[in-house]
Amino acid sequence: MKVLVNNKEVKTSASTLSQLIEELALPAQGIAIAVDNHIVLRTEWPQYALREYMSIIIIKAACGG
Repeated sequence: MKVLVNNKEVKTSASTLSQLIEELALPAQGIAIAVDNHIVLRTEWPQYALREYMSIIIIKAACGG
């Protein structure tokens, strides 16, 4: 399946947001996810089903000023 992650097409075998995060080797903490412009709570990631060409925005926390 193909999804859009931060406006880039990504081919994935993941079926949930949690699986996608693991597949992309992203940390479980320090990130926020929006799907189709709606924030998805971290508690929903394990059961949040992916579908073809959904738009996923991943925001990473950064230190500094």
